[in-house]
Amino acid sequence: MRLALPLFLAMSGAVPTLADEFPREVGGPVLAHVVKVRDGDTIEVEALIWPMQTVRVAVRLRGVDAPELKGPCAAETAAARDARDRLAVLVGEGPIWLTRVSGDKYFGRVLADAATSGEPDLGARLLREGLVNAYDGGRRRDWCATVGARRDGTGAGRG
Repeated sequence: MRLALPLFLAMSGAVPTLADEFPREVGGPVLAHVVKVRDGDTIEVEALIWPMQTVRVAVRLRGVDAPELKGPCAAETAAARDARDRLAVLVGEGPIWLTRVSGDKYFGRVLADAATSGEPDLGARLLREGLVNAYDGGRRRDWCATVGARRDGTGAGRG
């Protein structure tokens, strides 16, 4: 009989599940060291989550979308290398700080803002430099049409 009430409440949805108790976003800052720059908008880090405890995770920079390294045209691939290489320079050898860390649509990756001691928002910096596009989860930019046209001299901007 003692199990009847908790079982009934759990089945009725009246008792919050453990998943409901976890926050959807961690404000940070979370100290991390970059292990690898995957592309112009994704880095792999070891994040210090507790004293002497780290987690290795891929971090997608919030609010930006970079061209793909395996893009459908040579212009997109070249632009992707430019974005990746610039991000590698920006993160340098030092630590980074992650804020507004939340789940991403792909398992094993998080979405976050990232900063270094010299750059308060890596995604915003890449955006100002025209190496990535603003992104809110909707339709992605056609990099081949815009970057390819610019490289060919047809006048299309970085958009």
